[in-house]
Amino acid sequence: MAKTPVLTPRAEDFPRWYQDVINKAELADNGPVRGTMVIRPYGYGLWERMQQDMDARIKAVGVQNAYFPLFIPQSYLAKEADHVEGFAPELAVVTHGGGKELEEPVVVRPTSETIVNEYFSKWVQSYRDLPLLINQWANVVRWELRPRLFLRTTEFLWQEGHTAHASYEDARDFAARIHREVYARFMEDVLAMDMVLGRKTARERFAGALNTLTLEGMMGDGKALQLGTSHELGQNFARAFHTSYLSKDGEQELVWQTSWGSTTRMVGALVMMHGDDNGLRIPPRLAPIQVVVLAIKGDDAVLAKVREIGELLTAAGVRVHVDDRTDTPFGRRAVDWELKGVPIRVEVGPRDLEGGTAMVARRIPGGKEPVRAELLPELLPKVLEEDQALLLRQARERRKARTTEVATMEEAAEAATAGGWARIRWADLGPEGEAALAERSVSVRCLITEDGAVPDADDAPGNVAIVARAY
Repeated sequence: MAKTPVLTPRAEDFPRWYQDVINKAELADNGPVRGTMVIRPYGYGLWERMQQDMDARIKAVGVQNAYFPLFIPQSYLAKEADHVEGFAPELAVVTHGGGKELEEPVVVRPTSETIVNEYFSKWVQSYRDLPLLINQWANVVRWELRPRLFLRTTEFLWQEGHTAHASYEDARDFAARIHREVYARFMEDVLAMDMVLGRKTARERFAGALNTLTLEGMMGDGKALQLGTSHELGQNFARAFHTSYLSKDGEQELVWQTSWGSTTRMVGALVMMHGDDNGLRIPPRLAPIQVVVLAIKGDDAVLAKVREIGELLTAAGVRVHVDDRTDTPFGRRAVDWELKGVPIRVEVGPRDLEGGTAMVARRIPGGKEPVRAELLPELLPKVLEEDQALLLRQARERRKARTTEVATMEEAAEAATAGGWARIRWADLGPEGEAALAERSVSVRCLITEDGAVPDADDAPGNVAIVARAY
């Protein structure tokens, strides 16, 4: 009789496979309120490592962390017309507190441009106060009609940066720097994610922004997922909140602003970009546990050996977990670690002791082979780097193989519906074609130049539209 698979095969039902992985790898559970989630320790460990690395990169470009209130007066959002219109369907509004009706309803933070500007307008007085570079790690609430764990939840965790500058050029360049130096480098270097860096169309850009820069990744089923965005806000919010400064020439000038954010959606992207039919595959540079050393049996000599190997690998700079729970069957433990995507398993049993070896199982390329135990501290760090590079290469090859050059809106829709991406000249598609695609649940994910760079303007000659179905 055929063995029942632990997970729904991806080719059979990708959304079901995704939910299976989230559940069986113990990443998260649904919360008690529709659209909310409980992030379990293993899932939160991934987010913590993302936070730590990104926080260091954000600070390296001169940004400081701060914190702004969760509750925002409703009147603040109304000050910027495009912003309030864009977020109105997603708002959670508090009308009662302390047992009575509030004089003014407050909005549960959907994003913080408005409340940040209320304080930027107090903090910025002179050109000497600029640039003002602030980031916060927080939660936000956007009432989600079609929730899916990590991808679209009513409450999610993120970082949001907000900056004020003396000139348009400074703000534009800083938004691009965050896009490239913080987000793209982190996602490629640590998450091993392949992505396209581009410019959102007017239809898709952030409410109240002049320009939105995006990072789009292809998931295992060929759909696109927005991985992060960086916005040029121009002077729209500064005008609404009177955020101005005294220039070197003694003139009162409005600041130019940016905002940018990335979220726990990256955990979902990690699952869908790198996962396979056996579960997660965690990039070694991200993995909270890079190597798990498993005792096959509860023999005293075996237990002593796995602990010794764990200590040697730790001393070699590897993040190690020793699994000596021999009261749980070895096969079950091995499957659990495979589901969780730990890059390497080192398995030790009585026969391995006799031969002076350990069995090394590599999660990312697959396969097992015996290795002399004394060679592990030197070998495994190299193997982890090889597997990190392999994940990125596989993701990049998949995107290239499933991207089609097309000439018409119909061809673009067909390519996206078939489970891939399409590239089409923006001049051949345009806003009318984009609107027609939207009626078929297909969207223009971003605009790029012919050679794959980020264009300077929506209507720049030679712009290419990346078209896909998206999460």
